[in-house]
Amino acid sequence: MKEFVRRMAPLTLLFVTLFNSILGLSVLFPVLAPLGRTLGLSEFEIGSLTGAYALMQLVFSPFWGRLSERRGRKPIMLMGILGFSVSFFGFAVAAEVGRRHLVPHLGLYLMLLGARLVGGIFSSATLPTAQAYVADVTDRDSRTRGMALIGAAFGLAVIFGPVIGAALSTIGLLAPVYASAGLALLNALFVWWRLPEPVRQRSETPVAALSLADRRITHLLAAGLTATLASVAMEQTIAFYFQDQLGLTEAMTPRYVGAALAVYGIVSVAAQVVLIRRLRLGAPALLRLGPPIALAGFVLLLVARRFGVLTSALALQGLGQGLILPGVTSALSLSVDDNEQGPVAGLNSASQAFARMLGPFVGAGLYQLNRHYPYAFSSILLAGLTPLLWLRLRAAGRTAP
Repeated sequence: MKEFVRRMAPLTLLFVTLFNSILGLSVLFPVLAPLGRTLGLSEFEIGSLTGAYALMQLVFSPFWGRLSERRGRKPIMLMGILGFSVSFFGFAVAAEVGRRHLVPHLGLYLMLLGARLVGGIFSSATLPTAQAYVADVTDRDSRTRGMALIGAAFGLAVIFGPVIGAALSTIGLLAPVYASAGLALLNALFVWWRLPEPVRQRSETPVAALSLADRRITHLLAAGLTATLASVAMEQTIAFYFQDQLGLTEAMTPRYVGAALAVYGIVSVAAQVVLIRRLRLGAPALLRLGPPIALAGFVLLLVARRFGVLTSALALQGLGQGLILPGVTSALSLSVDDNEQGPVAGLNSASQAFARMLGPFVGAGLYQLNRHYPYAFSSILLAGLTPLLWLRLRAAGRTAP
């Protein structure tokens, strides 16, 4: 067994690391909304906790990406995972204080907000470092399939995380929070013990720092931001939507949402493993196919009234999202030089973090006006992104050598 582990490829080890990281986060998906309501938080306050987490990712992702170029991928990833664990323990303690009514409402909210801010700062190190890691250990011909590995780790974690979270919620709504923090500690031990530091591929010619205005990457960053914003506006409100559309109690909601998100994750993984890795679809094909499929999922959400239809809508959206984001990540990596992989991964994470920051506020704010508005908003975003990407890819095809 030890010999088998010793021979595992770096990408496989990275897959396990990312799976564990996202699993710890996705365990909370079906319980955060009912937990917030139990603590007396409004939908907007619950959304602001997620938004604050994403704000820190927006601010710090480029920093961690650049730092990983100087200090190495493994140390930065390890720091991010440990910080995630500490922040989740802090969040659980704050929630326990709130359940016992030991602090007033404002004090509870500020404690929870502080824990989420710390979590966002440190967890923002994981994804850009992982993207740069993939670029380090793959050549340009296999880059898209390598980046799909990140998406597959996300998808599998989204399958198992909500199911685990829903099961643990039968013990108590805080049980998944403690489980996430403990899992992160175990993941940190795994990274320290087994994940090797990659040999980075560097260009001999020094390059200037990347900017958001760099013509090679601007449209791709905008595409990732738009698709992520549409998805997060849905994710932030989907537990409320299931509860209100189906007339569920707070105890029943995690089980229904967990089952639906498991289907969402299965479809997303199928997109990564079958359509990308097996069919060897390149980044342009992913960017053409993903947006219209995700759009169909959002439109179906608007008219869904039963659990089966709601779950089918999530599956469509998961399929589309499972194609868009690996396409964006791969295209960004292929658009820059080898020693720009850390910076471009940081900018990619920052642009999507900006969407994850806006998404909870937009989604929760629109939901309070009308529960269908977040999905109409996401439909409009994808309806605009689809033709713009097609035109851009067509123009790029005409100018390619």
